[in-house]
Amino acid sequence: MILILGGTTEGRMAVRVADEAGSPYYYSTKGDLQQIVCRNGVHLTGGLDAEAMIAFCRSQEIRLLVDAAHPFAVELHNVVAETSEVLGLPIVRVERRYPEQSDNIVWCEDYDDAIRRLIGEGIERVLALTGVQTIGKLREYWQKHTCWFRILPREESLLKAKEEGFSEQNLVYYEEGNDFALLEQLDPQAILTKESGESGGFIQKVKAARQYGIPVYAIKRPSLPYESVKVTGEHGLRKQIELYVPGFFPLRSGYTTGACATAASKAALLVLLGEKESQSVPITFPNGEVLELAIAKIKKENGSVSATVIKDAGDDPDVTDGQSIISTIRFNDSSEIRFIHGEGIGKVTLPGLGLEIGGPAINRVPRQMIERELSALYSGGLDVIISVPGGRELAKRTFNPRLGVEGGISIIGTSGIVRPFSSEAYIGAIRSGIQVCKAVGSPRLVINSGAKSEGFLKALYPKLPPQAFVQYGNFIGDALRIASELKIENVTLGVMVGKAVKLAEGFLDTHSKNVMMNKGFLKQLAAEAGCSESAGEIIEQITLARELWVLLSYEDTEKFFRLLSARCLAVARTSFPKGRLTLLLLDEAGKVIKAE
Repeated sequence: MILILGGTTEGRMAVRVADEAGSPYYYSTKGDLQQIVCRNGVHLTGGLDAEAMIAFCRSQEIRLLVDAAHPFAVELHNVVAETSEVLGLPIVRVERRYPEQSDNIVWCEDYDDAIRRLIGEGIERVLALTGVQTIGKLREYWQKHTCWFRILPREESLLKAKEEGFSEQNLVYYEEGNDFALLEQLDPQAILTKESGESGGFIQKVKAARQYGIPVYAIKRPSLPYESVKVTGEHGLRKQIELYVPGFFPLRSGYTTGACATAASKAALLVLLGEKESQSVPITFPNGEVLELAIAKIKKENGSVSATVIKDAGDDPDVTDGQSIISTIRFNDSSEIRFIHGEGIGKVTLPGLGLEIGGPAINRVPRQMIERELSALYSGGLDVIISVPGGRELAKRTFNPRLGVEGGISIIGTSGIVRPFSSEAYIGAIRSGIQVCKAVGSPRLVINSGAKSEGFLKALYPKLPPQAFVQYGNFIGDALRIASELKIENVTLGVMVGKAVKLAEGFLDTHSKNVMMNKGFLKQLAAEAGCSESAGEIIEQITLARELWVLLSYEDTEKFFRLLSARCLAVARTSFPKGRLTLLLLDEAGKVIKAE
């Protein structure tokens, strides 16, 4: 079991991550003002002292503390530290992202230091953006100087200010995006804020003050009283939960080939520039997180350096899992970063992927990740040669041949993270397939569920190019939405009865984990179609939807499946509202019922 300490933006993120697991957990906040839905967790409210938290963790068999509380929640951090020490529990700190401490900000160690500096530097009018809980801590200043406090527009905030004896006329209420107007209205000599990070609006406050030429005094965030692993986003948090609480997530996440190639490229360049070899390197992921990937091998040869990362796909059945992703870096005479074919990397032969025809199949996001890491280290020209030994054979088990990528695999990934049985990866492959279909000028896109249905459909459309046929798996809705987004004018949707009975009921994702065959719906459909009474009895007895093709009478078959295909088409049109959509309902032998 996991205990998350939240009440912040970071706490919301931690809940999202925990909910993905489908496992129970606890989410604790001091008050009950944060409106949050914990799908699989229990939301606890009310602050816990060390004794209460220790007792709770013992009774609920807590195995991991996730501290996602505010950086200035000193009392809570101390409680977490004591609980961890007494029970030997690991702590993962969900940290905010902080900009570097700029020299043109007056940094204060604490509130007393801020008061001394403000008074010593003759600041008579201050706008305090430190929150209602800090009014008492700044009493020495506001009793003798003009001070405004910006607080949240809540009754409890106003009551707290009154309890501290602060004048209500010097209270201003928080309005999102109102920093500039507030400074113009009050004309303070300085603003006082806390080092609250990006999610605390620190950057926006500083930007507003600088525009008006107002100095910023900032109170540094306090040091944490415990040792912990620090993460700044969803990927890192999930990785740490997987490490400390095995089994919380049914399946482990992994890294994309793009992330592995990026880490290998950075490690190779560091050694090429004279740095020591490292067992791991940090890289920045597309969502801004920084995570470290292990380096398996470094090799220096003929003015170049090669680094190897072993691809870990987690529990996803990825064909590249366990393969060596190698990046060789060498200087070139240009000022550019050039990507060059390496062993096992495919060559792009068709348009539609957004990559140069004839170039290496290294997708856009991995290129951007590699370029960002290398450019931060070196401003000159570099050759980047990505290779995957055995990639030519691996590619035969991927979508690459039908996408026009020949001779090897692609370096892919939009997030840097592989989620087990990743819908994101599959939908990405659907998008690529439809883009290629459009780019080769096919007059029709034919989407289908898999090899069997695709074989039937290719026989119906023998003149279409191979790229016209794209498999949607279970993601009918996503395939149609992508086709609509890409302005495909003519789409055929081939569907077999097992998915059709789910689609007709309104489910555009037909995976069995999300929806099962609904016999009640099918009996209602049979009645609406005017089928005989025996049709309902047959439906009640079936185990698989495809049994309907052989068990229903000829008359009932015609009536039932024509209405079923019409309902499927109506549901499908909600995701493809423009253009011509044809639906072909297929039986096990390839017989077709058409709706359009």
